[in-house]
This record gives sequence, structure tokens and C-alpha cells, in this order.
Amino acid sequence: MHTAAETVVSPVSVGLAELIALSNSAHQLQLRTKVIRARQGGQYISRMRGRGMEFDESRPYQPGDDVRNIDWRVTARTGKTHSKVFREERERPVLISVDARQPMFFATRGRFKWVQAARLAALLAWTTHQAGDRIGGEIYSEKGFTEFRPRRGKQSVLRFIRSLSDAVSRPVAEAGDPSMEKIFRRMRRTAHPGSLVIFVSDFRGFDEASERQLARIARHNDVLLLHLYEWLEASLPQRGHYRLGDGERTLELDTGKAALRSNYRQQYHHRVGRLQKLCRRLHMTWLQCATDDDPATVLRSIFGKETVR
Repeated sequence: MHTAAETVVSPVSVGLAELIALSNSAHQLQLRTKVIRARQGGQYISRMRGRGMEFDESRPYQPGDDVRNIDWRVTARTGKTHSKVFREERERPVLISVDARQPMFFATRGRFKWVQAARLAALLAWTTHQAGDRIGGEIYSEKGFTEFRPRRGKQSVLRFIRSLSDAVSRPVAEAGDPSMEKIFRRMRRTAHPGSLVIFVSDFRGFDEASERQLARIARHNDVLLLHLYEWLEASLPQRGHYRLGDGERTLELDTGKAALRSNYRQQYHHRVGRLQKLCRRLHMTWLQCATDDDPATVLRSIFGKETVR
């Protein structure tokens, strides 16, 4: 018999059994943010709306009703003041966009960025299912896009995480360059107003065209940018000669010059800082996960359920 711990063994791949087992950790999460102090520099947390409110009916005005909810159309037609009554939406679409491009298959500590992304996406998918909401989204790579229409039920989650477990080898229908602009543009056409849209990526290639598309998504939806990063991407190691490889290619790295290390660090912080500023401006949620972080712990920092005392 294999235990849950035995399924978490590989730093370079993720299996279906591991992603299914994450359903237990998802019980500790709910897709509404808490107001917390950032646990690491530069982290930005917005207030997510959670499920929206939908119109139920109009009824005669009663003392204490919010005047902003007066139904002026019915009031004009009947000659008597009416108020709109709203109810919480029973469900909402949660769309998870997962980056499986080649730069995601890298790490010098912990696990590949892609493996972390798959675990994060699975946790979010299980949390969505347990809340009774619809789960959808897409997985994209150099081979193209695999799209999932928002649907309820456990089978929808299993279909999504099964594709996460074999995203590298699975053939897809559409081929092309998965630029960030194209990724956001596709999602803008898919996401209906009121959705929660989650992007799990290292956001390489984010540019002005990408920013315009993302701003359009954020105009009518809650958006979470979940940034995957590896420590070597943020800062070069101290002076020395290093060799990096992916099994096919080898890169020789000389970090002897202080100016090189400084410029490298500044470029990374400029790219990440731009995304963080955009999150503040558009009221999106920003969250980071390193390759040696525990994904469940990262998500609990803003989606953890409140403890009842």
C-alpha cells in the first residue's frame, strides 16, 4: 500500500495520485482573501469580492432600504417606490490558467516551477469544487492550449488535474507561440463578468500588450496573479564559475563581476515590481510561491479558513 507521503517524491514531475491527494489540504482553504500583513517584502493582497450578488426581485420600498437599491423603472411604471432585492449567487466560475512553457521546467532548489504550479492549480481546483463553484481554465505550452469550460462536479476537477499530470506529453489542438499577450487575450474572451480568474505563471514575456489585455480582464472580474519563481532568477550567486544544464544544453555562468550581478538583480526586480504595481492599480491579488515553498502554506496565507474560537 502506498501512503500519501510516498506520492510526493519527484522534484521534476508531478503524478495524478499526488494531485488527487491534495484534496485533503484543500479543506483548509476558501477562495476569499483575508486582510493580513504581507509575510514577505513586496507582497500585495487585495480584497476579493467572493461570490457576487445577483438580482432576485423588486418589492415595495420599506423603511431602512438602501436608496441606492431603488428600482426606478418599476417605480416609474407603478407610481410607487420599489426596491431591488439581491441574493448571493449560488456559484461562480473559477478559471485557472496554468503556464507549462519551457522556462517553468527549472529549479535549483525544491521542485520545478511547473511542479509547484501544478500543485497550486490542483489545490485551487479542489477548493473550488468544495465550495460548489464551477471550475474551468486552460493549460498552455509551446505546443498550444488545452481549454476547460467551467463546469461543476468532481469529474471536472479530475479532468483538469489529469491534464496537469501529463501536460508535457499530451497533444493539443492548437499550436502557436504562447505569448503572455495571447494568453490574456484568450482568457478575456473566455471569462464572463463576475468570474475569479487565476494565472499561475512566472510571467516571462509580460509586456505593454499583455498589460492592456490583463487590465480588461480585471475590469469585470476578480484576478489573482500567482507568481512562481526560483531563487537563481532573482539573484546570481556569489562570484564563481557555474554550469547549468537541462539534459540537452549546458550553460557556463561566470558571476565574477559585481556589475553583472547588480544588473541581473535589478532586471528581475524591475519585472516583478511592474507586476506588483499593476496589481495595486487594478485591485488584483498578488501572491508569490518559490520552488522550495509548500504550496498549501502559501495559499493558506490569504485563503486559509478562519479558526472559530
